[in-house]
Parts: sequence; structure tokens; C-alpha cells
Amino acid sequence: MKLIAQSLIATALSTLALAAQAHTGHGTESLMEGLVHPFGPDHLLAMVAVGVWSVSALPAAKAWQGPATFLLALIVSATLGMLGVGVPYLEHGVALSVMLFGLMLITARRPLPPALGLGLIAMAAALHGLAHGSETPDTGFAGYAIGFLITTAALHVGGVGIGLTIQRILAERRHVALGGLGTAVGVAGAYLFTQL
Repeated sequence: MKLIAQSLIATALSTLALAAQAHTGHGTESLMEGLVHPFGPDHLLAMVAVGVWSVSALPAAKAWQGPATFLLALIVSATLGMLGVGVPYLEHGVALSVMLFGLMLITARRPLPPALGLGLIAMAAALHGLAHGSETPDTGFAGYAIGFLITTAALHVGGVGIGLTIQRILAERRHVALGGLGTAVGVAGAYLFTQL
């Protein structure tokens, strides 16, 4: 338990050491840039949290629905963002989505109704997608989009793996671990919000 807690704290601190605004100041024209982009703190934390929440709060046979919902909403909203659709304070909304995912992990002991949880995931994904889409150039969107979708899916799988590991290793204390992880994600989201 202590090793897991130390790992979670180290991960959260190293993530916070990255630049707070992951959606500015980087290239958006190639597959490689798309593959690297989701390792920004806001996207990384959100993707892992979605995977962990999905295996912790949804029935085992439906755990795939959280990541699938995020990816679908991300694709649709990134396309809209590329076409010029936007919302005010988008980066603030992205940071708040990280806080939301932290709260969803904290409350995983009594999970939200699946439809509500998936709806919140879709709304958060829409913010991330609009941010991705709004920063893309007129050319090069396809390669960049494929790259960030591949890495997003991989981060979801990583989150699923973390969630399954917590269930297996901690069993009866898994809600304590999820609460700690959720708190770390929520605090990181709050920090990102204050940096905007």
C-alpha cells in the first residue's frame, strides 16, 4: 500500500512539474506531434482517470464504455474545433475536467449512474477535443488527430491497468486507494486551473 501511495504521489508531482497549458506552444501538423501531445498534464491525468474510473465504477463487461465514450466525443469535438467552433474559457474548462475526474474517482465507492458518468466523460472529452481541434492548421489535421487518438487510447488502457491492479492487490482497501488517487488528480487539476 505504501509503495502504491508513493508511486501515485511521485506521478502527481512529476506531472505538475510540466507546463500547465498543454494546448499552446507546440506543433500540430504531424503524427509524431499528435502522439506526443497527450502527455501534457491535463490530458494525461484525464485519460488515466477515465480508465481507472471505468473499471472501478462500471460493470466489468461494460468497462470499455468509458474510454470509448471519451474517444468518440474527442473525435467529434476536435472536428468541430477545427471548423471554428469554440467556447469561452476553454482551457479553464479542460482544467476543471481534470478536477471532475478526480471527484469521480473519490466517489467511486458509490458510483454515479452509468449514464450520468458517461455523460460527464463525454462533456469533458468535448472540451479536450475542442482544444485539440482549435489549434490545428488547415493542413496536417489527419496525422495529428490519428497520433493523439492512438496515445489517448493507450493512456486509457494504462488507466484500466492501474484500476485492475488496485482491485487485485488492494481488494478491500481499493476505495482508499481510489480516494487517494482521486484526491491527487483533483489537486493537480486545481493547480492547473490556477496557472491559467
